[in-house]
Amino acid sequence: MPLTIKVTRHDPRRVTIALVGSLDTNTSPHLESALKPVLDGAETRLVIFDLSDLEFLSSAGIRVLLAARKNLKAREGVFAMRNAQPQITKVFEVIQALPGFAIFKDDAEMDAYLADVQKKAKGGG
Repeated sequence: MPLTIKVTRHDPRRVTIALVGSLDTNTSPHLESALKPVLDGAETRLVIFDLSDLEFLSSAGIRVLLAARKNLKAREGVFAMRNAQPQITKVFEVIQALPGFAIFKDDAEMDAYLADVQKKAKGGG
C-alpha cells in the first residue's frame, strides 16, 4: 500500500503532517524526505502528525517517527500525534510495553508481529 504525505505549514513554527496509507519499509524513505525540510527549519517548534488515515505502521515507520521526535526534543520542540486508528494505537502501546529494544530477532520478525497485532486490533482475527 502506498503512502501519501500532506505537509501543511500553519506558520513558521507549526506544521501538520497527514499520513495516508502504509508507513513501512518501502514508504518510510518518502516520509524521511518530506520531513527533512520541516526539521531543517530552525524555526519549527511543533510538528503534529495526523494519523487518522494511516492504516499500517512497521518498525521502519516507527524509526522515522522516533527520529523526528528526537530531533524536535533536542531543540525543545514538540512532537505530537493525533487521530490514530486502533491498530496504530495498539502498535504504540506494544512499543511502550516492551522492556527493551532487543526482543525481536530482526526487522522482519518485528514487522510480522506488528502486522498481526494490527490485524487483530482491526477485528481480523
